[in-house]
Amino acid sequence: MDKRNLTLLTDYYELTMMNGYMVKGMSDTKAVFDLFFRTNAESNYCIAAGLEQAIQYIKNLHFGEDEIEFLRRTGDFGEEFLTYLKNFKFTGDIIAVEEGTVVFPYEPLLIVKAPIMEAQLVESALLNIINFQTLIATKASRITRAAAPGKVIEFGLRRAQAPDAAVFGARAAIIGGCSSTSNVLAAQKFDAVPKGTHAHSWIMSFDSELEAFRAYASIYPKSCLLLVDTYDTLNSGMVNAIIVFKEMRAKGLKPVGVRLDSGDLAYLSKKAREMLDAEGFYDVKVFSGGDLDEYTVTSLNLQGAKIDLYGIGTKLITSYTNPSLGGVYKLAAIEQEGKEFPKMKISDNPEKVTNPGEKRIYRLISNQTNKALADVICLKDEVIDPDKPYTLIHPVDRWKTKEVSNFTVKPLYTKIFEGGKLVYKCPTLNEIYTKTVNSLEDFWDEYKRIEKPQLYKVDLSDKIYDLKQKMLNELGSKNR
Repeated sequence: MDKRNLTLLTDYYELTMMNGYMVKGMSDTKAVFDLFFRTNAESNYCIAAGLEQAIQYIKNLHFGEDEIEFLRRTGDFGEEFLTYLKNFKFTGDIIAVEEGTVVFPYEPLLIVKAPIMEAQLVESALLNIINFQTLIATKASRITRAAAPGKVIEFGLRRAQAPDAAVFGARAAIIGGCSSTSNVLAAQKFDAVPKGTHAHSWIMSFDSELEAFRAYASIYPKSCLLLVDTYDTLNSGMVNAIIVFKEMRAKGLKPVGVRLDSGDLAYLSKKAREMLDAEGFYDVKVFSGGDLDEYTVTSLNLQGAKIDLYGIGTKLITSYTNPSLGGVYKLAAIEQEGKEFPKMKISDNPEKVTNPGEKRIYRLISNQTNKALADVICLKDEVIDPDKPYTLIHPVDRWKTKEVSNFTVKPLYTKIFEGGKLVYKCPTLNEIYTKTVNSLEDFWDEYKRIEKPQLYKVDLSDKIYDLKQKMLNELGSKNR
């Protein structure tokens, strides 16, 4: 568990607002905040990730003497507020979508219900944690789907933006579908599988490529995978690799594979496969790196590339073509004297208008196909009866409707904290990966296409839609 005190991993305005709430006598006001994303520029869906680290952050929240003294020196906070911080402890409730779950725009991944000062403080860090890991898990899901049936190893350590991004990015990549990681610290920390062979420097440090290959095979006879593009991939690397593989076969050993990192990977992989098969090495794998992403992998497959394993770094660990998820954390309701009052943000940009009230999400699964029909965003007290037909209605264009029946209702939220107490046991990384596989299986392939996917139906219930329209009218006239 990460024991660092990340309490000050927050934007300064969270603290000024907390102090303001105290000054205005709002300390006992409870608030409900939704953490969600509006769009993902590349994908119709996302894979929820980062919940375990969010839990660790909440559990470790505290203001020590160093933090209190730093804030005192700013001159912005009085001693009453600093005393409150000295005794700070999260006492609220959190429900969340479990890691590895497929989620869609405007669906809260996490809902915080707590005294407003507590709920306000955790905004920035929760967004930092959930946004990044969800982004990388989603990118990994897209890449591994494009590579199938080939496997993908996460290779992004040296290109990640600092150590935390490398470690938690590797974790998220495995949640998204990567089979292993080159990052040894991440493998140790999350009980993942570390993978790696040798670099060009290994080859270059010997007098000849053949000598380097023989040395490596002698040291790692059970996991011998040779990098063949240091000098000349086909006329030197592959020729020397096959010489060594024959020597290994004569000793009863089985080589694992060859690795290509440069050049025309489609052409070279096909030629490498031909050379290996010609010598009876049908089980030897062709491994490839080389600055790849889901688009390049798709193109390679269309060209008939013979690649069994991919090592993908930069464009995975940075989500190169979509570097930010852009999740937000918005106030949905406040509770005063036991009564809840829904809240919503209005904007000139329609996509920034929020959905009011404390919510629940239900996924409707067809009993005939075992595939998801739609998600429904409801208010917390709403129930969908699976024994009755349900009419799906577009969240904006209400004339678009579809009646569904014979379905199972799957609630998406799990209790995480209740009254400040952790009530959830975090699954292992392998269990989360299995959750990802199963969650993706709930959806037809057209929703998971790499390019131009079909939009999945996410419905607003009549009750929440009517509330939204009522508040739009009231707030619009009130603030004109």
